[in-house]
Amino acid sequence: MNLSCDLTGLPPRIEARVRFPPQRGYGLMKQEQGTSQGIPREYSARPRMVGRMIFQNLLRRPIRTGISVLAVGLEVTMIMLVVGLTHGMLWASANRIGGVGGDVMVEPPDASLFMGLTSSTLPISLDAEFSKLNHVEAVTPVFFRFTNLGTRLIWGIDMQSWNRVTGGFVYLAGGPFKGPFDILVDNDYARQDHVHLGERLDLLNHRFRVCGIVEHGKGSRLFIPLKTAQRLARQSDRASLFFIKCTHARYTDAVVNAIKKQFPGDSVLAVRQYMSMLTSNSPSSLTEFITVMVTTAVIVGFLVIFLSMYTTVAERTREIGILKSLGATKAYILQLIVREAAALSVAGIIVGYATTGAGWLLIRRIFPTITVQLTYPWAVWAALLALAGSLLGAFYPALRAARLDPVDALTCE
Repeated sequence: MNLSCDLTGLPPRIEARVRFPPQRGYGLMKQEQGTSQGIPREYSARPRMVGRMIFQNLLRRPIRTGISVLAVGLEVTMIMLVVGLTHGMLWASANRIGGVGGDVMVEPPDASLFMGLTSSTLPISLDAEFSKLNHVEAVTPVFFRFTNLGTRLIWGIDMQSWNRVTGGFVYLAGGPFKGPFDILVDNDYARQDHVHLGERLDLLNHRFRVCGIVEHGKGSRLFIPLKTAQRLARQSDRASLFFIKCTHARYTDAVVNAIKKQFPGDSVLAVRQYMSMLTSNSPSSLTEFITVMVTTAVIVGFLVIFLSMYTTVAERTREIGILKSLGATKAYILQLIVREAAALSVAGIIVGYATTGAGWLLIRRIFPTITVQLTYPWAVWAALLALAGSLLGAFYPALRAARLDPVDALTCE
């Protein structure tokens, strides 16, 4: 059967696809025997023709192309920022605990990995017991209180013992507590909430005077006198946590073992061990959260590319029919659609990296207390997930295009 088609009367955009200018090397070649990877030689010999066809298709539908690229970019940005925020939160918390300067932490038996999530406390009298142990240089108690809305953790500290363990604060403005309702804030909190020295803050149903602004990196971002925190909680002579400073870091394990032996019911950790637990392995709840958010992002990218490619195939049914009538194989049509989706995905990944960087800078500027930790492995994972989701989304439309009957496709309006 001699299958031929008259190109006269076809829309110019379709005719241009078939009648490439011979003088520029895009004309149809005479049919040669054999194929290369299931594609006729006249097609495999012109890879730039395919690339140009894909590029022109994308430019001809700028709105759809732009939406698809932005959707893939949003997918990459969502993955990287969500992972960066969760890892950054853990990393910042670990560094602030390490910045205290203690070597050992003692908490109640049911203490959570995240400080302040339990109401259990320890007797303040343990301070004296810990101080009697060998190789212990100083001990300081801390009492946790959350702000009214539960968004900030306030540490109640005893300034004298705190200074012995930590070496004291670096004051950028003001100085230590002078009254029971004085409060210290770190410079990141002051910059984010526009807090100034001498300002009054309404916290814990009381008004606190900002007596000093300190350098960030030592435990919390808000500090009040220990006795004030205890009195407001109606738990006098109690503490949420003890930091212990050893005479030398090499005695840390010995002190930990001595406390566990003498007080077997308490949670005792070396500070370095606590930091490692926070940074090396994310808690299961955060891992589940990351998994849900990443899955959601991949599904969004998959659906957008699927709809975009499906609509593209529906609009170009007649063009695909012309290509198939000229000898294009199923593999060639499949490759054409998949490569177009891959091009959208690569452009989206580049846009996603750019918007992630812009988002990181914006968060640092507006919310200095929030840490976003962007890592190279997750940048690679975000790109691979976006590419995989896009290719999967394009597979069915490409398969549908490859299975089109050329005669039926040519009669499609």
